[in-house]
Amino acid sequence: MDIATRVWNHKWKIDPIVRSLIDNDFYKLLMCQSVFHNKPDETVTFSLINRSKNVRLAELIDEGELREQLDHIRSLSLSRGESTFLRGNTFYGKRQMFHPDFMQWFESMSLPDYQLEKHDGQYELTFEGKWHEVMLWEIPALAVLMELRGRAVLNNMRKFELQVLYARAMTKLWEKVEKLRGIDGLRIADFGTRRRHSYLWQDWCVQAMIEGLGDKFVGTSNCRIAMHRDIEAIGTNAHELPMVYSALAEDDAALAQAPYDVLADWHREHDGNLRIILPDTYGTRGFLDRAPDWLAGWTGIRIDSGDPATGAEVAIDWWKSRGEDPRDKLIIFSDGLDVDKIIELHSQFHGRAKVSFGWGTLLTNDFRGLTGGDALAPFSLVCKAVAANGRPTVKLSDNPNKAMGPAAQIERYKRVFGVGEQERMEVVV
Repeated sequence: MDIATRVWNHKWKIDPIVRSLIDNDFYKLLMCQSVFHNKPDETVTFSLINRSKNVRLAELIDEGELREQLDHIRSLSLSRGESTFLRGNTFYGKRQMFHPDFMQWFESMSLPDYQLEKHDGQYELTFEGKWHEVMLWEIPALAVLMELRGRAVLNNMRKFELQVLYARAMTKLWEKVEKLRGIDGLRIADFGTRRRHSYLWQDWCVQAMIEGLGDKFVGTSNCRIAMHRDIEAIGTNAHELPMVYSALAEDDAALAQAPYDVLADWHREHDGNLRIILPDTYGTRGFLDRAPDWLAGWTGIRIDSGDPATGAEVAIDWWKSRGEDPRDKLIIFSDGLDVDKIIELHSQFHGRAKVSFGWGTLLTNDFRGLTGGDALAPFSLVCKAVAANGRPTVKLSDNPNKAMGPAAQIERYKRVFGVGEQERMEVVV
């Protein structure tokens, strides 16, 4: 595929950015099934949040084009091949990951409507409805906005200028791959769907990782790419689950218990598989200190905010305190990673635990400096669950710059979860 030529050909009336319901992260489908079974009647609102206020999306992206792309996504349904692929995913060849009742629903669903407005140079994009329906908007909505912003920047470039740009981007990525290929014991996956430069570029990056890293590359979070490239689809769960469960809690005691209720439901849903803890929604230290003993037996922990080395040390100390050998446990680093940080963390923790990396935006969208400036630099755009049954959601994180929710509720959550002073860290992507 000549990516530059395809970009040049974006002059068609509509060139769909998302062409499949499984052009989505695998963990979203796994979470969707858990919600479908455990919280089928809850109403949740998702909203776009642009943390990079200097990127004024409503001034870059044409509203009519954005609506066309979103409307196209609403027209999609699973193909027979996609359904067969999902039904064929199993735990160690023994049990289907996706249950027949969930698949029957998924095969007949289409995404619900959206609300789109402009305010102060930004788009206000929201989705409201049954949780298991609206949650599937998050990743494709982000992918559309990221790619439309890229198209807006590239629109004034001519064909040979585009060819040079992509040649430079390919060289930049390949140099990263070359730095990683010599690391013994490396395990790395593509986590870059939500803020990718484009679908074609993510697919190219995955192919480069397959060729350049061999068995060090363990898979991709993107279901469609996993299917087409015959590699492992990677993913477990995300902050969305404890955020919504917590918003639904009736009092402080139920709130304190909510993050553990999430994992109890998850354990039952997946018959004891996919046992990765994401502990930072309301502070990693407090979550682990109060965790029931059965969680210490889980496979591992994903570290997604705060200083990653500090988070890994906290996890190792916690496993030791609960009588577990950290060398048998998996630590997945996934926050704002690029090559140098991956190499540093691997050197620091390889051998002390099993270490893996979910490489996201700086794998699939690192065009920094390639246009003579930062016009294509990645930025921090998220789509989060902001309310459940009319109650606001809250996220504290191990980095207060990632916190979200009404100020009064943030203070309440800090009190309930015992979160004190935290170090602020720059949110890169």
